[in-house]
Amino acid sequence: MSESGMTLFVIFVLATLLGVEVIKKVPALLHTPLMSGSNAISGITLIGSMVVAGWGATRLATVLGTVAVALAMINVVGGYLVTNRMLKMFKAKRDPNAPS
Repeated sequence: MSESGMTLFVIFVLATLLGVEVIKKVPALLHTPLMSGSNAISGITLIGSMVVAGWGATRLATVLGTVAVALAMINVVGGYLVTNRMLKMFKAKRDPNAPS
């Protein structure tokens, strides 16, 4: 592995460890706003992966871009479903017997 490859690997490992530590310390009440922000970032990832897949510089780039599109789309849709479900928990339940 070259020196620049090793540097990139060390950065990746440190970012992974830092990300795990940050996520472990997030309180449950902040989960919904952070999920919404994460969905916005995944939307940007989705756009970038569509560009890479559509550019088609090489067959490998097209395949990896297509895989990235699929994974980003799963992340965006799943994130919105989870966020929507969590937000429904905070809505007041209406009493059917209460006068309008």
